[in-house]
Amino acid sequence: MAADSNLARILDGLDPEQRTAVTAPAGPVCILAGAGTGKTRAITHRIAYRVTAGEIAARHVLAVTFTARAAAELRARLGALGVPGVQARTFHGAALRQVRYFASRLLAGREMPELLDSKVRLVTLAAARAGLRTDRAAARDLAGEIEWAKSSLVEPGEYVVAAAKALRETPHDPAKVAEVYAGYEKVKRANGVIDFEDMLRAAVWGIEEHPDVGEQIRAQYRHFVVDEYQDVNPLQQRLLDVWLGGRDDLTVVGDASQTIYSFTGATSAYLIDFPRLRRDAVVVRLVRDYRSTPQVVGLANAVIRQARGAEARLRLELVGQRPPGPEPDLRIFPDEPAEAAAVAARCRDLVAAGTPAREIAVLFRTNAQSEAYEKALADAEVPYQVQGAERFFERPEIRQAMVALRAATRSTPGEAPLVPAVVEALAAVGWAPDAAPPGGAARESWEALAALVQLAEEYAATPTVLPIGEAAAVERPPSLADFCADLGRRAAAQHVPTVEGVTLASLHSAKGLEWDAVFLVGLSDGTLPTSYAKTAEQVEEERRLLYVGVTRARQWLWLSYAAARSPGGRLRRPCRFLPQLERSGGGRPAEASAAGGRKPDRRRVQVVSCRVCGATLLAGADRKLGRCATCPSDLDEALLERLRDWRGRVAGAQRVPAYVVFTDATLVALAERRPTRPTELLAIAGIGPRKVALYGDAVLALVEGVAVQDVLLTEGGAEASPG
Repeated sequence: MAADSNLARILDGLDPEQRTAVTAPAGPVCILAGAGTGKTRAITHRIAYRVTAGEIAARHVLAVTFTARAAAELRARLGALGVPGVQARTFHGAALRQVRYFASRLLAGREMPELLDSKVRLVTLAAARAGLRTDRAAARDLAGEIEWAKSSLVEPGEYVVAAAKALRETPHDPAKVAEVYAGYEKVKRANGVIDFEDMLRAAVWGIEEHPDVGEQIRAQYRHFVVDEYQDVNPLQQRLLDVWLGGRDDLTVVGDASQTIYSFTGATSAYLIDFPRLRRDAVVVRLVRDYRSTPQVVGLANAVIRQARGAEARLRLELVGQRPPGPEPDLRIFPDEPAEAAAVAARCRDLVAAGTPAREIAVLFRTNAQSEAYEKALADAEVPYQVQGAERFFERPEIRQAMVALRAATRSTPGEAPLVPAVVEALAAVGWAPDAAPPGGAARESWEALAALVQLAEEYAATPTVLPIGEAAAVERPPSLADFCADLGRRAAAQHVPTVEGVTLASLHSAKGLEWDAVFLVGLSDGTLPTSYAKTAEQVEEERRLLYVGVTRARQWLWLSYAAARSPGGRLRRPCRFLPQLERSGGGRPAEASAAGGRKPDRRRVQVVSCRVCGATLLAGADRKLGRCATCPSDLDEALLERLRDWRGRVAGAQRVPAYVVFTDATLVALAERRPTRPTELLAIAGIGPRKVALYGDAVLALVEGVAVQDVLLTEGGAEASPG
């Protein structure tokens, strides 16, 4: 009886899909879990249910995650469910533990080599031997290529062909990268050290080449759970396969729509192919979103609904479970400083209204975008913390650039134009304005220095005022020395001690996290999707990146873009993944501001949600109806007939086509929504103040049940002019 009550306790509170996942029989189970659908709850309760039912022993379970934080959360939840003893580790953590345990057998008595924390130093040595001079960013990119190759089971001699096949954008000529890769392996062996990929390979080798080791590990671990399965790379899958040893007691959980790390070698192919490769697999879809409001969920669905490619085959349509919340805020600003200032002001208001600063996040595509938001939040006296990267003025390339700028003031005349002087000074640290270099880290370093040039452009537009004795003040163009002093003030303002505050983070580093309020900023085409996304697959990964960002928000979501980078700058298009922004004519606010000198138009785009399910409506007909085309209609057929009769008579009297009065879709919307006041008429897309003035009284009367003939006689609708 005690076991039965414990099983009932474990199942209590699960939704039907979660319960199916938890109680699925032994064997391959694939849980397709959308954002916020309780995947961790499902897998921990599945383990606890099977242990409590006596199917398995906790000590025989290995749960594999991608972060130590996720592993710790699994262990804590299992402990709370009364199931201690389950091993929950990252792939690297599990491999390290096994290799250390069996080191005496695997290494013939030798000590286990030291594990490298970073490849950069040895890669720099290997690059120098290959005739390449590299800075830290370039060495990081080469290290990234080596990690991709090793994770993809590609050897140095195979790299050139594999990189071409994978359409890799290599930091140097592929043959030269292969040379550095081979040199790195030699330097590593000479130094008696191994890297993290070697650790995984050693675990695979130990099981495959030492039957006694494989037998002991498989006797220990008989049941496997893998979290975030869409992020597995070929080397990790190889390790999982040797752990399994042909057995099939494997539960995987993942979401193909959150595949955003393909550049590291991660692939969703194993998740996508799981049911095909294991034909007896149980597949469960978790779609009830407990994290976000229906409004946020609706927008997330709208973003990912347009996805294409292999991952789209496993796309999940989420269903919001929380009470309704505010509509997502879609904002267009004339330039990036205006966007950052507005975001900071809204953050300040949220904190003042009681939202903890730690529950607010500002998310952007690249870390180089952080400076504007660091400054704006500092100016607004809102505490913040930068996650997953250094603060802007703490980045090595920025500190080096500021040294070069200060040195340049000694040889640059005070009257020299500021921006060319800054560009010339940055040439001393290897920056050139022509084009960003290949390689993610080098490109991000280039973009950070480009942000300094942008700051110089903005600063140059503001004359420096000089008081002269008792006479009136005079103006002069700012000098390089003035700009360096301004940068120093900015750095001082932003170098406050790290405290609990608003989180600034890239979209990639936000994966797996959530906040009450999320700001998705800089949503311009060329930034998201990045201009470096050349192939259809790369563009689709950018779409998924936005989807991940949207699904981080629990309650309040802001999406914005600046029509120009700086005041009066070249106009940009909004992110193509947000049709609402594209239809709004995003370039006009900045154009009007720059040309006419009027107050900038900080436009807010109205978001319309389905009144039935809460989904964000994108199609014009759906927005007019106020519901998804697939949601049930509550159409008043009699009212629709009266409206059609009335419209036909009015159109005939005015000698215009019927659609000039109201379109068919508008009549259906009126018959479904049955407005009772002018403001409700205006809420229907396609009905503006002019139509309300012409036909509002007649329509409201028809809704109340007045006969068409009486409406025409009372209102004189048949004689109304369409002009």
